[in-house]
Amino acid sequence: MDLFDYMRENTMEKESPLASRLRPSALDEVVGQQHIIGKDKLLYRAIKADKLGSVIFYGPPGTGKTTLARVIANSTSADFKQLNATVAGKKDMEEIIKEAKDALGMYGKKTILFVDEIHRFNKGQQDYLLPFVEDGTVILIGATTENPYFEVNGALLSRSRIFELKTLEKDDIKELIRRAVYDREKGMGSYQAVIDEDAMDFLADVANGDARAALNAVELGIMTTDRDTSDGKIHINIDVAQECIQKRVIRYDKAGDNHYDTISAFIKSMRGSDPDAAVYYLARMLYAGEDIKFIARRIMICASEDVGNADPQALMVAVSAAQAAERIGLPEAQIILSQAVTYVASAPKSNAACLAVFDALDAVKNQKTMPVPVHLQDSHYKGAGKLGHGQGYLYAHDYPNHYVKQQYLPDGMEEASFYRPTENGYEKKIKEHLDFLKK
Repeated sequence: MDLFDYMRENTMEKESPLASRLRPSALDEVVGQQHIIGKDKLLYRAIKADKLGSVIFYGPPGTGKTTLARVIANSTSADFKQLNATVAGKKDMEEIIKEAKDALGMYGKKTILFVDEIHRFNKGQQDYLLPFVEDGTVILIGATTENPYFEVNGALLSRSRIFELKTLEKDDIKELIRRAVYDREKGMGSYQAVIDEDAMDFLADVANGDARAALNAVELGIMTTDRDTSDGKIHINIDVAQECIQKRVIRYDKAGDNHYDTISAFIKSMRGSDPDAAVYYLARMLYAGEDIKFIARRIMICASEDVGNADPQALMVAVSAAQAAERIGLPEAQIILSQAVTYVASAPKSNAACLAVFDALDAVKNQKTMPVPVHLQDSHYKGAGKLGHGQGYLYAHDYPNHYVKQQYLPDGMEEASFYRPTENGYEKKIKEHLDFLKK
């Protein structure tokens, strides 16, 4: 390192964002994530013993993935190299691998390679790392906000242990805010700022588990708020806090597991007849920018699959809402979707119609396909009448109640039952009608 590099590092350390300066240097300083770094946990013991194997840290932004990597860097006797997958190329990787081979060959020293945003590496880049991870040339630490099972090569996954980081609890965020405001060494204690308890509660709540969001708000508040003339201190009150973090952080990735978890909760809430939960998950998807056509499709499916004939109107409402939402667009479309969601969620439920087709498909798949009964066959095409097709068919409208008993299922399946109406909603009337016809 020359003089210019040293000066640049010192300058960056002093002027880097608060969230970066406040990162702990030792494992015991880390806030939260006790499910993986508690003193009885494998990761804690591996870091303390300097026996870490390849790992992938996976979790939402601001939960400490890079922090853990930095702690490992300070705790290990191995060389520590870092790449950011958003900007690193193959040449950068080749240089690190060469240095790792030299260190291992000449000094018997291992190299830990930390790849931030590892999901940004394409398949070729991930494949390049694989043999060097496999033979121990480098110990890989990957960090990703995306589900690694979606974004990281299976071969790398099989050689790494995955640790999922959870969103930080509100008390964890509050502890970090206190450090930020009052710590003179790493935080902003030298600014002589104070923060009200309600302001700290607000920031910790609105940050929604993202420590970085809370710390950025604290830094902005301290740097932009005038000192109080009565005591010479900077006061971070609830008004300042609200100005500094104006929008709740929402974690939602249209290609990852947050997307699947949210849509799953949305559908299950409609199926479970909880309109409040259903409209809440609708709001989360709308707020995060989900495609309204995708949302509308899920509502239509639920209206048929889970409501079915208990309320045939539900499908009509869902289809009409889908068409209206697409034609009108946002923001008004959210009102239309809300109407459909609350209707479907509140409607009586039955999956009897849904199960009927699956039971019938199972019969078609697993049983011998018998011919259509002769009296149901078409007699209109050329020569069909001479073959006796359609003979003996009883026209239902010629009989009382527009019903006449005759065989409709193929021979050998006369007693089969696929549609079994429930007692729910309108389907109860359907059941009563069918029972009446069978008398």
